[in-house]
Amino acid sequence: MSEQDARVEKAMQTLEAYVGSLSAAAGENAEYASDLWERIKRSPGVLKELAYYHDYGNFWGQHKVAGYSLTDILVWQVDHFKAYLDRHEEVNRWKPERLFLHSLDVMLQMEQDPAPYVAKLQGETGTDFVGKFKEF
Repeated sequence: MSEQDARVEKAMQTLEAYVGSLSAAAGENAEYASDLWERIKRSPGVLKELAYYHDYGNFWGQHKVAGYSLTDILVWQVDHFKAYLDRHEEVNRWKPERLFLHSLDVMLQMEQDPAPYVAKLQGETGTDFVGKFKEF
């Protein structure tokens, strides 16, 4: 194994462990972490998003699906999260790791079939955008 291959393998192991630790902090089980990691490995763009977040603690934001970045997906999730603020159930309110992981998960699903998510991202938001409302 070349030195570069060894570095790549170590980086992948580090990211796999990171997904596991984020999943545990998010209240997700090991099966969720394993499934998510397997899907992340098959998506170069989502893998880069995860690696950047791991290394810098910020969003890379360069990978887009149907024009939407990880940040867009996260904002959409936060809009949903706001609806739960008055409830007492344990939800994403106390788990930023869950918001991040679920954003990665949604992006992976969008890569397979973006249309349903584009409709949700455009229709389920408190933010106005051109074309959101039809004139009567």
